[in-house]
Order: sequence, then C-alpha cells, then structure tokens
Amino acid sequence: MAAALRILLLTHSFNGLAQRLFAELGSDGHEVSVEFDIADSVTEEAVALFAPDVIVAPFLKRAVPESIWRRHLTLIVHPGIIGDRGPSALDWAIQEAEPAWGVTVLQAEAEMDAGPVWASREFPLRAASKADVYRNETTAGALAAVREALARVPEWRAGRWQPRPLAQIGDARGRPRPSMRQAERALDWARMGSAEILARIRAADGFPGVADALFGQPCQLFDAHPGQRPAGCEHAAPGTLLARRDGALLRATADGAVWIGHVRRADSPHPFKLPATLAFAAEVAEATEAAALPELPATLMAPAGADPAALGYRELAYRETDDGALGVLSFEFYNGAMSTAQCRRLLAAIEFARGRPTRVLVLDGGAGFWSNGIHLNTIEAAPSPADESWANIEAIDDVCLALLGLTDRLTVAALRGNAGAGGCFLALACDRVWAREGAVMNPHYKNMGNLFGSEYWTYLLPRRVGEDAARAIMRNRLPLLAREAAAQGLIDDCFGADRADFAAQVEARARTLADDPGLAARIADKARRRAADEAAKPLAAYRAAELDMMRRNFYGFDPSYHVARYHFVLKSPQSWTPRHLARHRELGWRAPAASAA
Repeated sequence: MAAALRILLLTHSFNGLAQRLFAELGSDGHEVSVEFDIADSVTEEAVALFAPDVIVAPFLKRAVPESIWRRHLTLIVHPGIIGDRGPSALDWAIQEAEPAWGVTVLQAEAEMDAGPVWASREFPLRAASKADVYRNETTAGALAAVREALARVPEWRAGRWQPRPLAQIGDARGRPRPSMRQAERALDWARMGSAEILARIRAADGFPGVADALFGQPCQLFDAHPGQRPAGCEHAAPGTLLARRDGALLRATADGAVWIGHVRRADSPHPFKLPATLAFAAEVAEATEAAALPELPATLMAPAGADPAALGYRELAYRETDDGALGVLSFEFYNGAMSTAQCRRLLAAIEFARGRPTRVLVLDGGAGFWSNGIHLNTIEAAPSPADESWANIEAIDDVCLALLGLTDRLTVAALRGNAGAGGCFLALACDRVWAREGAVMNPHYKNMGNLFGSEYWTYLLPRRVGEDAARAIMRNRLPLLAREAAAQGLIDDCFGADRADFAAQVEARARTLADDPGLAARIADKARRRAADEAAKPLAAYRAAELDMMRRNFYGFDPSYHVARYHFVLKSPQSWTPRHLARHRELGWRAPAASAA
C-alpha cells in the first residue's frame, strides 16, 4: 500500500470511476478531496486550498491547465492501452472489436495523453456496451493502476524511479486517434449485419449515441441488444421496425434483427434518453409510431432445455435449479432506473416466483446496476412530473412490500453491480444481501434535492444497523464500498473477485441455504419476526409516514427535488463542487503541513 498522501481528484463529474477511486483511496488511508473541473481559475483555487501531494484526474473532458501540471504532480487516468491517445479510446476499441484493451495512468504534460507512463493494466475486451466495460473492467483496471502509481510517488520524489516516456516504450500498440465522429459511427441498415450494428451502438452507449432515425425522425440510438426476427417477418427489408417489447423496438438488419432500448429524439421537448417506445409514443389517428407495432411478449421463464439467449431481449428473466429448490430472478433495467411500468412488471415477476415451489429466491438485479430506484428520466418526461413521481414511488414500494411478504421462503439480494437511493433499500427488503467486491452503494436520497425517500427505509435500515447508525448513513452523502457496508452491518457479506466469481459463489451459497436442514426453522422464525414487527408497527404506517414526507417533496412549496431532477436528467454542467466532496472548501479549512511523501 502507498504511503498516505493528500490526493485531489480533479474530475468532470462524480461518475462511477471517480466514486470508486474516492472511496477506495480513502479506505487505503489517503486524504482525498474532490474538485469538479469547471474553470482553470477554480482548479487553481482548489489546488491552493488543498495543497495536494498528487492530483489524480479520473475523468476529464479538457486539458489540465499548464499552471497546474507544471507545479504539481498530476496523474491522468486514460481508458486506453499504452500509446493510445484521444478522447474516444473505448469507442474505437469496441467498434473495431479489439481483443484486449486497458487503462493507462500517465503524467499530465502539454500534449494530452502523451505524458510519461506511471502504470497500466490490460484486460480482455468483452462484446458489451461502452458503459458496461467502463463500469467494470476499466474501473477495476484504473483502481489497480492508480494504486500502483501512488505507491511509486515517494520513490519518484526521491529520484530513485522515473516514469517511462512514450517514446521509449517500443512495444506500445496504441496510437493517437481523433474523436470519433458520427460519420464513423453511421449505420447502413441495408448492408450491415447485426454484429456490426451492435458494435457501433455499443461503442457509443452512454454518450453520444449513434445518430440515426426512427419513424422518419432524427434521434440518437442507445442500449442495443441481439434480436431475432419474429415469425412472418423473415423477409422484411433491413431497417424495418418489426415489433416492440418492454420499451424497446426490434429493427431488422441485413442478417437478422437488433433491439433498440433507448433513444434521444432531436425534435423532442425532452432532449434526454428515454425508452424507445416512450420517446416514440405519439397518439395519432394513424398510429404511425411505436403503438402501431405488434407487442412481442417476453418469456419470463425459459422452457426446460431452451437456450436463454435464443429468447432474445428481456428485462426480466427467471430460472430454477434442476431440483427446484432455488429460484433466480434477474432484472436488467438500463442504468438501474426503475420506471412505474418496470416496477409493475417486476412485481408481477415476483408474484410468479411466489407461486413456484422454491425454498430460496435470489434477486439477481442487473449486471451494471442492481437498482438505482425510481426512473428520473421518465418522470421528467411525464405531463406531470409530480404525479409520475408519486406513481413511481408507490410502484417501487409495492415491490418492496411483495418481497417483505415472502415469508414462506428465504430471499437473497445479490448485488452484481452498484446500487443507489431506493435501490439500496429495495435490496434490504430481502433476508440476505450479498454484494460483489468493488460494488459501490449510495444509500441516501439527499443529493436529489433533499428527497426524503420511501421503499420502507425507515423500517428496513434501523432493523439492520440501529437508529443511530441509520441516521448517520442517511446524513452521509458519500459513496460506500460494499465491504464497508458489510462491516457496518448494512449488508451481510461482500465477496467475488469478479462478476463470474461472484455469480458462482452466489449460486453455491444460495444452494447451501436451500439445502440446510434447519431451513424450515429459519423460515418459520422469519415469519414470526415479521408478524411481531407488524403487530408493533404495521408496514402501512411506515409507508404512510414516508409518503407524507414525499408528498412535500413532490407537491410542496420547496422545488428542490424538481430542480435537482431536471439538472440530473439534462446533464447540466457543474457550477460548483458540493461541499461534502470538496473538503478543502469546508468553512475553516486549513491545509495541513506538507506530506512526507
């Protein structure tokens, strides 16, 4: 582990990578503060206030000012292999199907991404979206490389170690590449097969999307998945829209079909990502948009012996072990956001699982995000955001209530990915909560305009950690590592070196629960405790009190929630760094004496 350093994270926004570095480096014993990269003068002020030993820049959209990097050691985290340069590193790698990719930590100099190399990591590049690769392999590689670089700082300062200039790295496979333009992303539906179209949309996922058109209207495409042409559409012309399912649109390619889950319409009063069928939900007499397409129902539980991949795009999937003891319910919602409609579909899936003769039910969540709670984008796009907020919070409360009502079996929340806000408390509605090592939780609501929150958190959180700790957790607006959440008792365990290891361990541990001879007694005890809690204070009372506070957030005189939601959805540029992140801007802050490092 590196000697303790004072580290300033200079970042465009507090994205997933910045959150992971903030939490992990703090856990390593470093003193970490954050400054959003707003303007050169603001950055210069932050550096003067915090007097950092090292500046680490995990996510920037412009060059670090020379006034900073000439005077202070500044390490840039670049999401590319050694020698790769340019702002579209992952975009090019995914679109061109590179077999492996990596992360490089280099020192800031006059030319972007061209400074000497301090550390790097490589990984096999999966066929996945840019956002998914960034959240997983890129973030894990960045953390390892940053730790390695920080460990070298004392040796560098003592003159016993020097980073390698790019010119001296003869085996570097990377090369300078420009920002990828829409011309390089363009889709030719008549000529391109599904694999190429998927690669192009995945390479642009998150931002900026692929410029295209649906129903004759320009839009950006996101969230693409493999598809199959339904019966009767075998000879449809490439580019034809074939069907809809759970908010997505199925479009024919030259050799098959792909699902388009989300779009951003150029002509919309809501210029942000929305489920494709919602973005194209015009109610016109001719029904020329999504409503005219046939609904292609998803199969929740694959028939015995069926290949799940052949069932195509599904937000929800249920499976059981061969002996029927263990059920696994997965819900893969884009960016972890759960709209009113998605909550209702998940509720129906839980009711289906309730009717199955299993002893343990695992809620697998999504690979990237377990859940982030209510869907702020669909709320913002609603005719009445206040009414839709209310409908959405009621719907996710119903999901929590259904889980709490499963008193005839044990339930497990398996957090493969991050969880935030209401998604954290949805997980706590299960009997066991297991998280993958490296998952980050944000079990609070206050960053969204002092939202009070619901999802029965006033019952679930104190039940796990006690009243005092619950209040402290809800006041804390900082990301929480899964292992720290386990240490606090917020969750039960944290394990898994990677996603595959976590999945294997979840299944093994859940099967151990299902095969435990004492399981029946555990389930009976669970039912007794739930009955005792209900007698002491009904769940309906917790919900009513929470919703009374939420009513003030949605309909009250204070518009903070609506303002915060608007800026979140529109990705408004940051105007300042929140004080809970920028400790150097706290009242009375004084930079301590220079570190020995």
